[in-house]
Amino acid sequence: MVFASDWRAQAEHGGFYQALARGYYAEAGLDVRIRQGGPAVNVAQLVATGAVEFGLGSNAFISMNLAAEGAPVRAVMAVFQKDPQVIITHPRDDVTSLADMRGRPIMISDATIGAFWVWLKARYGFDDSQIRRYTFNLAPFLVDPAAIQQGYVTSEPYSIEQALGYPPQVFLLADEGYPGYAAMVLANERLIDERPELVRAFVTATARGWQDYLHGDPAPGNALILADNPEMTLALLEHAIEQMRAYGLVDSGDAARHGIGTMSHARWREFHATMAAQGIYPNELDPRRAYTLAFVDAPDDD
Repeated sequence: MVFASDWRAQAEHGGFYQALARGYYAEAGLDVRIRQGGPAVNVAQLVATGAVEFGLGSNAFISMNLAAEGAPVRAVMAVFQKDPQVIITHPRDDVTSLADMRGRPIMISDATIGAFWVWLKARYGFDDSQIRRYTFNLAPFLVDPAAIQQGYVTSEPYSIEQALGYPPQVFLLADEGYPGYAAMVLANERLIDERPELVRAFVTATARGWQDYLHGDPAPGNALILADNPEMTLALLEHAIEQMRAYGLVDSGDAARHGIGTMSHARWREFHATMAAQGIYPNELDPRRAYTLAFVDAPDDD
């Protein structure tokens, strides 16, 4: 079975690599191969067409967009209970919250404009006139003390601190109320309907891999990551693991009670309602088209 990741191998994929390295997939009767993603890889399309059995959906918009398009794909688990997206500033007294950023230029990517930027506009009154293009090059931020940009809590803040010699201010959107899940395992509906035992086995082994990667010895998973992605460094992997633990990206909230990978109807409804209010999705779209709770222990919130 092939699992397609959403980017080149990194710590944010660590639990999958750990499950492979530790033999958890093999113990579950699965022969799994991880296919790295990249800028030219459309994971959702690979899953929808059956080219791969499983794929990684970076954020809740991926699943909801597929539902809106009527694609035969659903999220079967959410590895990240908190989306790792952050807004980053230099240390400064005039900006100590997201609300303080209203009206100020912010560097975001093109993809972000139709994603969590919508939530920032609804929640804090941000406006499109604030948008400055973020090209994933840190140089403009590093040279401008007034700069503000997006990032991943596990990545850009570390690189910025390495370059400047001091940590930036970091605002995790999830801790400010952003409701979206992230790092969701996507599966084709045909596989879900016809081979549910395989989906359950993959979900269970993946959760086991993430538990071991974050709270055991991550060395086996890291070795596979470094082999797949020679540009990655052990220092960045170790930092990312530390941040995932510190912020509770994987095992906080509902996952603390119901296990890694859990999802809830309430969270999905909140996400859909927030985005529908901004015109991103039709009000009549049923968010249950985006996911299934059949393979996780879910809160009783229906």
